[in-house]
Amino acid sequence: MDPHEQFRAEVEHNIDGLVADADLQALSRIWIREATPYKWTYNFTWLGRPAIQVPNDTWALQELVWKIRPDLIIETGIAHGGSLIYSASLLALLDLCDATERGELLDPKKPARKVLGIDIDIRAHNRQAIEAHPLSARIEMIEGSSIAEETIEKVRAVAAGANRVLVCLDSNHAHDHVLAELEAYAPLVSPGSYCIVFDTVVEDMPAVFSEHRPWGPGDSPKTAVHAFLKSHPEFEIDSRIDKKLLITVAEDGFLKRTG
Repeated sequence: MDPHEQFRAEVEHNIDGLVADADLQALSRIWIREATPYKWTYNFTWLGRPAIQVPNDTWALQELVWKIRPDLIIETGIAHGGSLIYSASLLALLDLCDATERGELLDPKKPARKVLGIDIDIRAHNRQAIEAHPLSARIEMIEGSSIAEETIEKVRAVAAGANRVLVCLDSNHAHDHVLAELEAYAPLVSPGSYCIVFDTVVEDMPAVFSEHRPWGPGDSPKTAVHAFLKSHPEFEIDSRIDKKLLITVAEDGFLKRTG
């Protein structure tokens, strides 16, 4: 067997074991539960901007971006902008690789791939920092509710010029809001690409963690995912991703478009 294929087969075997190990999956949820009161996800930055994400989840996104090679990544929820910068950097690397393969020089002022971020409130200091970042040419932002028809139409107009689209949903985590986002943005996902729904972990955490939020167990991104899938057979949960990550806030949240 080719050594590369042999290694990939070994990895798949490892993931098979993780999928079957319910105790280890439960232990990982306990770890997240114990780390959450310390706001563990707030502790990381990417190229200078706070990125409120679990590092494992961002690593999984990197793997998907390399595999799918999207022209556009759509993200709901901007906060400090670290996730936008992260996605922009991944797309910059794709453009660099493509240019290198063609024997061309990359023009950073004319990026082939871009990130579109949507947030109901882009705070002035965050907008300023994002727009001042060296990767800002790759980033477009829309301020407005992600489920408002006006916003959705703007996003559709941007996505119309892309061949391959990947979507990340990470704004308001209430069931109805996430379900509305899925109905609006999942159709923009290219076949073979993904819609990633973050913070499905809300469903499996103590209710006290969400007591001051308009979401919680029973009213969460995970409940929205399962409601969405009932009428959208063109999507399926790629559970091998979250099971291999172990530490993730997106259990059942990696939705692959298969049709």
